[in-house]
Amino acid sequence: MGPKQDHTSIVKQTAFSLGFDFCGIAQAQRLDADARRLEQWLSTGKQGSMEYMENYFDLRIDPQKLVPGAKSVITLLLNYFPSQTQNADAPKVSKYAYGRDYHEVIRGKLQFFLNILREKIGEIHGRGFVDSAPVLERTWAEKSGLGWIGKNGNLITKQSGSFFFIATMITDLELEYDDPFAKDYCGSCTKCIDACPTNAILPDKVVDGSRCISYFTIELKEMLIPSHMKGKFDNWMFGCDICQDVCPWNRFSKATTEIELRAIHEVLNFSLDDWENLSEESFNKIFKDSPLKRSKYSGIKRNLKFLSAEPFPPTP
Repeated sequence: MGPKQDHTSIVKQTAFSLGFDFCGIAQAQRLDADARRLEQWLSTGKQGSMEYMENYFDLRIDPQKLVPGAKSVITLLLNYFPSQTQNADAPKVSKYAYGRDYHEVIRGKLQFFLNILREKIGEIHGRGFVDSAPVLERTWAEKSGLGWIGKNGNLITKQSGSFFFIATMITDLELEYDDPFAKDYCGSCTKCIDACPTNAILPDKVVDGSRCISYFTIELKEMLIPSHMKGKFDNWMFGCDICQDVCPWNRFSKATTEIELRAIHEVLNFSLDDWENLSEESFNKIFKDSPLKRSKYSGIKRNLKFLSAEPFPPTP
């Protein structure tokens, strides 16, 4: 076995030993096609008020600007599908936010990952990213052979659907590369498009971020949600899973075995009254390690108020 094969084997064994469910590797290269798509998406305002999406454009499309001398992009998937669901009448929380903040969980794993590789292989340079840096992680996952990008913009695996966090490790280590995932198994299915209550999912795998329920309930910082969205949130208080819940490939989803992602008791068991009567002090204590802190107490209260408002009558 040559060095590349040996090192590739070490990378994949280490990934699985740290609890990642999938690991794929692609050659580090500039993403010119993605650059054009991203430029078009931004130029039509589909990022809404998410101005950070406009930053570091060159870094997003060229891994060598993030890690000088980069040769390989390692993509890792971590399943977050929960084993339990919320109370049926409670304001809905996206499944990814049931447990501890995934940024913290995965960031620790990536540091372990890099340390182990250095111990076993030698001095290498690399950086790990998890949804907090300008990396086009879904493209790299597709190039690494892990799955395809569905009509709802999510990476879908043939084996287990789409309820995965994606982490990326860019390194100057030369490895064997997996074949890109070449087929789109969405076919003629349009269930995600048809089910989206705000019409955020457009043709050609374009998602209008400025119309997504997740955008309004998490990313929007203004204290007023546009009134024309009333009656369209389907009781989602934080995030939205509609396009994933209706996806036929998610019938293969299995409950995560990652202890750190176990659902917080209150997320599963709080009633509407519990959420509405929650004090800021209690919110900060209960959800200090939760993704819900991204919306802050004021954002959660805003979302609850919006959900409780009488929806406007439909336009004749």
